[in-house]
Amino acid sequence: MRQRRFGTGTRAALAAALAVAALGGWAAAQTKVNYFSFTTSSDRIATLEALIEVFEAENPGIEIEYTTADFGSYFTKLQTDFAAGNPPDVFELNYENFVTFASRDTLLDIGAYLGVSEAIGADTFYPAALDAFAYDGVQYGLPITFSTVLLFYNEDMFDAAGLSYPDESWTWDDVLQAAQALTDPARRVWGIYQPVQFWEFYKAAAQAGGGLAVTPTVQIDTPENREAAHYLVDKVRVSGVMPTDADMSGLGDVDMFLSGQLGMIVTGIWMFDRIASEATFDWDVAVEPGGARKATHFFSNAAVVARSTDVPEAAYRWVEFLAAHPAVVQARIETAWELPALSLEQAEALEAYLSQPVPANREAVFASLQYAVNPPVVENQPQLQDIVNQELEAARLGTKTVEQALADAQRRVEALVAGQ
Repeated sequence: MRQRRFGTGTRAALAAALAVAALGGWAAAQTKVNYFSFTTSSDRIATLEALIEVFEAENPGIEIEYTTADFGSYFTKLQTDFAAGNPPDVFELNYENFVTFASRDTLLDIGAYLGVSEAIGADTFYPAALDAFAYDGVQYGLPITFSTVLLFYNEDMFDAAGLSYPDESWTWDDVLQAAQALTDPARRVWGIYQPVQFWEFYKAAAQAGGGLAVTPTVQIDTPENREAAHYLVDKVRVSGVMPTDADMSGLGDVDMFLSGQLGMIVTGIWMFDRIASEATFDWDVAVEPGGARKATHFFSNAAVVARSTDVPEAAYRWVEFLAAHPAVVQARIETAWELPALSLEQAEALEAYLSQPVPANREAVFASLQYAVNPPVVENQPQLQDIVNQELEAARLGTKTVEQALADAQRRVEALVAGQ
């Protein structure tokens, strides 16, 4: 059972800002909706409980009971609940795990509810965010939060080098030219850091005009994907504009960026608050540069309904509330609890976020979504990622060539897919 700990100030602020959004069309059942969350950390409990009060006031007769778990244990517990025949009515999924659950026919088709909703319209969400939680043409979830990855850059370093700032028109060539101008190993300064791993590679492959695929056939070792892998690996192995592990001496990329040792880093918007509070220089962000085309990735979480639920209408009401209600949008922005996955057409709701002064180019967060691409997903997703990471790491360390690493990744993933 839920133990409520009310945050009076948070609840009052939410209530004061509440704009009543009617779903309409259904009579609320006298029922309870069980909700399981991994995005609600311990410091978000008071905010969640305040939001539950808002929802329950608008939906008399529906009570939300929640449980939470950290990401590391969440999916094990969720699988256990399903195996025991007692899944939650509403639960959260990230994109990779969503595909697994959708393919097993464990999720409720919410299309009928969505089609008559008065709160959700055609322009409520970015298409990429909404489409990520459809499977075989069926809408099974609504995106509740998202994060994007951007190019962060040190304006002071660019000014000192006489370089123009990155913008949305930048390509890989622009990155490499700027990185070369900024790099000075004697002073322990490098132009850029971009992780050489699965999450960067699948996106860089799309930027190169290719892309990773596992169905209907495995496509990893292709000319375009080799070009993408060289773009990542050669920055450290060939041009030297990216530090080696020895150069980093155990420091992380954000630490080195904050200390003025990196002119650019490729990382997520979840770093905004830390960099804003610790940076002693001017900095900003831009949409990630592309190769043959633009491609960016985003991380998104959805709320879904278990197909076996006895309370589908009430459960959908809660899903819709989590995805788009003004009180939830306000709470997420004010508490930096990730971002609601609303499109820029919802400008009024997002103005509080966009008006924050640092970084100045916050519009890039949303502009990047028009180029969003999703990673390939298989049932054995952790193994897929491990294989790609291991082979890319071998290329980064120089124990394999890029060509050999991708050939080996192709062979190993083919075996993985064949064994499913």
